[in-house]
Amino acid sequence: MTQVKAYAAQQADQPLALFDLDRRTPGESDVEIEILFCGVCHSDIHTARNEWGGTKYPVVPGHEIVGKVSAIGTGVTKYKVGDTVGVGCFVDSCGHCNNCEKDLEQYCENGNSQTYNSLLQDKKTITYGGYSTHIVVTEKFVLSVSDKLPLEAVAPLLCAGITTYSPLKHWNVKEGDKVAVVGLGGLGHMAVKIAAAMGAEVTMLSRSPEKEKDADALGAHHFELTTVAENMKKMSGRFDIIIDTVSAQHDYNEYLKLLKTDGTMVLLGVPPQMEQIHAGSLIFGRKSLVGSLVGGIKETQEMLDFCAEHNIVSDVEVISIDKVNEAYERTIAGDVHYRFVIDMASLKN
Repeated sequence: MTQVKAYAAQQADQPLALFDLDRRTPGESDVEIEILFCGVCHSDIHTARNEWGGTKYPVVPGHEIVGKVSAIGTGVTKYKVGDTVGVGCFVDSCGHCNNCEKDLEQYCENGNSQTYNSLLQDKKTITYGGYSTHIVVTEKFVLSVSDKLPLEAVAPLLCAGITTYSPLKHWNVKEGDKVAVVGLGGLGHMAVKIAAAMGAEVTMLSRSPEKEKDADALGAHHFELTTVAENMKKMSGRFDIIIDTVSAQHDYNEYLKLLKTDGTMVLLGVPPQMEQIHAGSLIFGRKSLVGSLVGGIKETQEMLDFCAEHNIVSDVEVISIDKVNEAYERTIAGDVHYRFVIDMASLKN
């Protein structure tokens, strides 16, 4: 075991603070990574504050990790010391269930090992995330990262990027398709960039008129205020797919009206309570209301390669680790464009 520095929450009502963490010595198939940058996801906040229940304290959040390989096990063949790599939302899975065999480790039927606040496949070792100087991950769950892009802005791709890429790819978004994105935040801004790069005609749907300028800069072709009834009426039957990133309670029926026949609305946000879905919202037009998680390892690598090819990164604000509690409050308040990323060099000093 090797002791490394980290930041952890000790209780739901306590701020994150310095914590000494034991990482395992790399085994035969393990890759040790010196973490350079780690994004701050809203899931980190929910978990640190036990808002979803089930948090195991102390908890070290962070699943948007980019760094350099610092050591490898004797059986590792894909990576060498010095390579630039990433780690996303999970670090292992059973490997043999129906979903794992289809490269859908995110839906592992026996439970994948989340990057933090989870258990490794031995079902007893707790995982600790990227708010630390180093992490050790089995080779299969390490991702190659291009050095062409600014690494601090690549980090959020490991969650926000793949969360939006996966449904766009799964529902076969292509050139000329009309895509709407609901909510311009950490997920929404990535959905706009990726859908536009796929050749779609992208419309940003928002309640905030001040976001129109940002939507245009991100690559959206249109911007519509959802608070204006006439706007919603004129968009009826317009879109092939709607990517809904909003976690606040809102009426899905109003957005389902905007889909074409056979259109699909994908839920990425998780409101505390869901509005009632009227059967007619789906029946009239053979419409689909679906959900999506992140992608598997193969698809996440595909996303990273796509983003490198199209020069896509997240819009980020880089902070030192001692500002993470302040960043949590600002994230809750929506005061970030559009993702905080921790410079982990600040933890080593």
